[in-house]
Amino acid sequence: MKIRVGQGYDVHRQGEGEELWLGGIQFDHTHGLIGHSDADVLIHAICDAILGAANMRDIGYHFADTDPQYKGIDSKILLADVMKIVRDAGWELGNVDCTIVAERPKINPHIPNMKECLAKVMNVDVEDISLKATTSEKMGFVGREEGMAVHAVALITKA
Repeated sequence: MKIRVGQGYDVHRQGEGEELWLGGIQFDHTHGLIGHSDADVLIHAICDAILGAANMRDIGYHFADTDPQYKGIDSKILLADVMKIVRDAGWELGNVDCTIVAERPKINPHIPNMKECLAKVMNVDVEDISLKATTSEKMGFVGREEGMAVHAVALITKA
């Protein structure tokens, strides 16, 4: 059995009046994330981790932010496509472990809903998805609430 690990990282700027999507769940918050798609920074980092583990480049390679067909797209669609790409190549997800870095809103109360949503999209067990949240202690662009960041690690296997 082959085992591989991939790392993903993504950031998005925050903007007043924008929608905030994290892990496929819409948050009620005054500031959302800005991007070509729905700017779901968590899903984007997960996609990069899985694609990286499979040695299949990154989310921008597969879904270019210059391509109008992805303008405003629901990132859950991109994640489902990533899962199909890696499964078609014979890989299966072992687990993902993610850290969401944001000052506000509070993420922890939403983690169970995000895990359920991601598990459905990825067709995996909820326990295969680990989500954690932290702040940057008011330092840097996250601390100033100019954006959010996510670090993700994925383990994949091939029989």
